[in-house]
Amino acid sequence: MDTEAVRSFVRAAELGQLRHAADELGVTQQAVSKRIAALERALDVRLFSRTARGVEPTLDGQAFLPHARNIVADVDRAVAAIRRGSRALRIDVLGLRSAQAVILHDYWRSHPGTELDVVTLRVDDPRLAVAAVQAGDVDASFRSVTDPAALPPEVRMIHAFHSPLELVVGPRHPLAPARTVTPARLRGHRIWVPGIAPGSEWADFYDQLATAFDLRVDAAGPNFGNEVLLDILADSDDVATLVGSRDRYIWPPGHDLRRIPIAGPTLAYPLSLLLPRENPHPGLRAVVGHFASLDPLPEDTWLPSWATAPPDDDGHGT
Repeated sequence: MDTEAVRSFVRAAELGQLRHAADELGVTQQAVSKRIAALERALDVRLFSRTARGVEPTLDGQAFLPHARNIVADVDRAVAAIRRGSRALRIDVLGLRSAQAVILHDYWRSHPGTELDVVTLRVDDPRLAVAAVQAGDVDASFRSVTDPAALPPEVRMIHAFHSPLELVVGPRHPLAPARTVTPARLRGHRIWVPGIAPGSEWADFYDQLATAFDLRVDAAGPNFGNEVLLDILADSDDVATLVGSRDRYIWPPGHDLRRIPIAGPTLAYPLSLLLPRENPHPGLRAVVGHFASLDPLPEDTWLPSWATAPPDDDGHGT
């Protein structure tokens, strides 16, 4: 099996577009397309279906993806074994439009020579992210284990940064004219966060948030993606959602959506970093140090019980 074809499939599946995969791999889009076509012939299945926004894995592609990731990771580990210290720093983020990816991009722009590989494991269970760090598939993962005692001794969890929340509503929502809102003003309003995965860190976060402020957080229905959620918000006079202030969202101008900061207190989502306890990638120290340059949160900020402490002087956290 052509491992570069497998790598092309993995990156196309994660990025959603053949062109983006080609740019990242340093080849033409036609080369990526040919590699994937050859892989489909070898496997005798269709791996992708085309959409208006690019490509999506078929059911066979979804089944093949985790195994393909393992193949690519095994090849990378084999190469790294004979090229010690030469591999790019690989960090897992929840999504390429998430605050985590935005902050990493800011870091990379200020350190353009940095060899950085930003990936998305696409797993909801933080234990799978822990396993990826243990196995060396990634050098660090922006995930939180809400019970730190459950971490294996080989993996540590450190504070990265806190992401303040904003309310997103359509123009007909009662809170649309507000410049800021307090958590108390959110009571009684439907805050729709579809697809909250049971057992995930964000499930625990929203449980604690709803309890602390008596909020109605509705996770009903499947998650059809941000575009569908934003379309629904634009047409609704009673549905709102919560996003991180640094998360990147794009919508058509006609949607006229509003991103409203929450204050009194500020609500923040804590972002932690999982990394190996011994011999972490040497590039991690500078990345973790970059987090300290971010603006501090107000003193009255609310955080869930499992939020980790800020980094200590050695840049690796407590």
